[in-house]
Amino acid sequence: MKFGIIGAGTIGSIISNKLVKNGHDVKIADARGIEHLEGKELAGTPVPIEDVMTNIEVLIISLPLTALPSIRNIIEQVGEEVIVDTSNYYPSRDHKIAEIENGMVESVWVSNQLGKPIIKAFNNLLAYTLENEGTPEGTSRRIAMAIAGNDVSQKQIIMDVVNQLGFDTVDSGSLSDSWRQQPGTPAYCTELTKEELTKALEKANKEKAPFLRDKVMEKLSASNFTPLANKDIVSMNREIYNS
Repeated sequence: MKFGIIGAGTIGSIISNKLVKNGHDVKIADARGIEHLEGKELAGTPVPIEDVMTNIEVLIISLPLTALPSIRNIIEQVGEEVIVDTSNYYPSRDHKIAEIENGMVESVWVSNQLGKPIIKAFNNLLAYTLENEGTPEGTSRRIAMAIAGNDVSQKQIIMDVVNQLGFDTVDSGSLSDSWRQQPGTPAYCTELTKEELTKALEKANKEKAPFLRDKVMEKLSASNFTPLANKDIVSMNREIYNS
């Protein structure tokens, strides 16, 4: 398949590398300009953002929420292409967004900003997990990823891709249900199997999620953000997000 990726940060770069390793054609762009890709080791082909939409089937956006308005003119070119959003909302990083603070689902807000329907994916696994913990289909205790969206056929396309990249998938519902896989929920970065993830999504509490999200950030801040091993982060998330 042919992919375009906007955002060459950690998640965007990992997705690009994994797609290329699996035989896909990938173009990758930086919303700030192609010069920001210079010196980066990227598996995909660096292109100006104006060219990222040319001859692709799937567009993956991996940007901070505050950067979305800058690509609205690019997204207006989308026709039949599937748009995938990987973002997560953290007020301390993204600044408080009134609509989200007042209860709007994060990915619904993203879709509104872009003016296009989107599929929510790649957001409920840690970067280390996404890069290193993928396993062949049928492997015991295979980690699963949640996929949300309103278009069933587009969701299936992304679910098939995710399976190829090493993870089981769970259809987590419509885009308005995607809050169940956002920070603060039992499904968020807790490395669950398909069966476990299905139960975690059902268990999610929308009102508690922001408080639990912030509780994890407070713990990280208290430790001066000393790097933790992936297993320690997963363990902390499981403890707090299930409380």
